[in-house]
Amino acid sequence: MDHLHSNSVLSIIQLAITPVILISGIGALMITLTNRMARIVDRTRNLAAQAWAASGEERKYLESQLVILWTRSKLIRRAVTFAGMTMLIACCLVIVIFITALLERDLVVLMLMLFTASILMLISALILFLRDIYLSLRVLHLEVRRALPDSEAPFI
Repeated sequence: MDHLHSNSVLSIIQLAITPVILISGIGALMITLTNRMARIVDRTRNLAAQAWAASGEERKYLESQLVILWTRSKLIRRAVTFAGMTMLIACCLVIVIFITALLERDLVVLMLMLFTASILMLISALILFLRDIYLSLRVLHLEVRRALPDSEAPFI
C-alpha cells in the first residue's frame, strides 16, 4: 500500500469515472425501459379485461393486440436484462480497476474484456428498445387504419 500516493489515487479514480458515467447513463435508459414496461402491463390488463367481455371480430382484434403486447413485453424485458447486465459488468470493471491499482497487477486484458462486454450488452439493449418502438408504431398504424379504413394512412 506504500506505493499509493495522492497522484496515483487520483489517476485511479479518473480511470474509474468512465464506467461510472456509463452506469449513470444506463440508469436513465432503465427508467425509460421500465416506464415502457409499465405502460405495456397497464394496456395488457385493460385489453384482457375487454377481451373477456368481447366476442366475434372484436374479440379477435383484442386477442391480436394482446399477442403484440406480449411480444413487446418480452422485448422490453430482454432490453432491461441487457441494460442491467451492462451496469453489472461496468461495476465489475470499476472493481477490477481498483484491484489492479491496489495489487499492482496488470489486468488490462480483463478490463478491456469487461468494457467490451458492457458495450455489447448496451448495444443489445438499444437494439431491443428500437425494435419495441418500431413494433409499437406498427401497432399504432394498424389502429389508425382500423379507425379510418378509407384513409391513405401510409405505413412508416
